[in-house]
Amino acid sequence: MEAIRVERLAKDFTYYTKEVGIKHSLKNLFYRKTLIKNAVKEISFSIEKGEMVAFLGPNGAGKTTTLKMLSGILFPTSGELSVLGFRPYERKKEFKKQFAIVMGQKSQLWTDLPAAESILLNKYIYQVDDRQYEQTMEELVDLLDVRQILNVQVRRLSLGERMKMELIAALVHKPKLLFLDEPTIGLDIVTQRKVREFLKYYNAYHRTTIILTSHYMKDIEDLCKRTLIINEGNLVYDGDLKRIDDVLNETKIIRLKFAEHVVPERLQPFGVVREANGYQATLEIAKDRIRPASRDLLSVFPIEDITIEDIPIEEVVVSLYRRDQQVPV
Repeated sequence: MEAIRVERLAKDFTYYTKEVGIKHSLKNLFYRKTLIKNAVKEISFSIEKGEMVAFLGPNGAGKTTTLKMLSGILFPTSGELSVLGFRPYERKKEFKKQFAIVMGQKSQLWTDLPAAESILLNKYIYQVDDRQYEQTMEELVDLLDVRQILNVQVRRLSLGERMKMELIAALVHKPKLLFLDEPTIGLDIVTQRKVREFLKYYNAYHRTTIILTSHYMKDIEDLCKRTLIINEGNLVYDGDLKRIDDVLNETKIIRLKFAEHVVPERLQPFGVVREANGYQATLEIAKDRIRPASRDLLSVFPIEDITIEDIPIEEVVVSLYRRDQQVPV
């Protein structure tokens, strides 16, 4: 069953240019040059109920604009849009009670009040009955292990503790759709892992549809089987993130450790030298040359250790951002 269906969705913004100075300000009163920014360009996709999908894109790609249309904040210029059976831009009360947004850089909690107060306020906003509220709170508080800090002022909580409270506040009315915008930004590695574990469990148990944006590839790799990538308003990829490496990446990394000093220039015939300090080197070599190159390197140089790795997924995604065409899946 589809939770979200998008067909040829587009959003244009109109803006004006103005040169500096009083003369140009007066001129602007009578004539302004109108420009149009095509923020989102007729993208189409669908998301099934219970899916956890990553939504990636560089700054200015149209990612945030798309999420705002999905949540009803912005009205689309053209195209069809259905979220949980509603048209989001109609902003019906029944629709607004079925989704939630958690933003890593923007809080919904009152900083001078205990988190429990803000969560209780959400109970009344979403008209959650007492029994459901108590059951949901018990579950979330135990899963996130925050019972001892519920009544502590939010401003006295650590960043990780605050994010856990943000998740509770967003989930207290059991939304069917959850938008997560950089939920682990600024968190330490341990807290990031705990938040990911919680989201993985919650998605599997409650079948909540989740759309996640993050610049941490670990979040995407651990949580999402499917990734949507938008660039310059176009949807350029829809599929498994690991498939991007197979489609785009035609090279591998070879890391070398030498028993004796090796002049970096001697390595250039074997591939692109990324790093070299005499006793260690990193080369980028075409996939189809890995075997012969490895054999030649071992025969020519005093190598103590050699490892072969894939290009980091972050680099592959960045290379995709630079492409105009869609990637076949």
